[in-house]
Amino acid sequence: MHPKTSTHTANQSNAKKPSQRLTVRFLFSHPAHILSLGLGSGLSPIMPGTLGTLLGWVSFVALDRYLTPGHWVALICLGFLIGIPACAYTAKALNMSDPSAVNWDEMVAFWLILLFIMPASFGVQLAAFLIFRFFDMVKPPPIRYFDRHVKGGFGIMLDDIIAALCTLLTFAIWVRLTSF
Repeated sequence: MHPKTSTHTANQSNAKKPSQRLTVRFLFSHPAHILSLGLGSGLSPIMPGTLGTLLGWVSFVALDRYLTPGHWVALICLGFLIGIPACAYTAKALNMSDPSAVNWDEMVAFWLILLFIMPASFGVQLAAFLIFRFFDMVKPPPIRYFDRHVKGGFGIMLDDIIAALCTLLTFAIWVRLTSF
């Protein structure tokens, strides 16, 4: 398992190895792991953040017919607040500051995006997915600032919320420019 990509090249050679192996046993060893590892999607050895975002997308589409926008706001806020200690607990258990396997942050952030763009066509949802993944993986400013300077569970959750806000800003600009 590798830590989330970072522009900190000086610390990459000193990166800590996880103290735990990512297994189904680890996943079910504590409720915080189940949540922070995206209900198990974080166990994927390939692109767990992208898989977590996909799970966020699928779960939003599945639940949206039952939840009002007010319910979504409450769920996103609750998901963010519960995600802080859960992600911190799992990161500490793995002896890493922001493990790539921790992908609850991507799920909650993508719910926020979908809340503001829905109802939308599949193509628009896909564009939101791709733009969000770009912001989350590349971490351009201001996301990079928060990724580097805000640590712990709050930092894990916050940089993805900032990436979601950058995605929504991109959409707002796109809508404004194409509506002339």
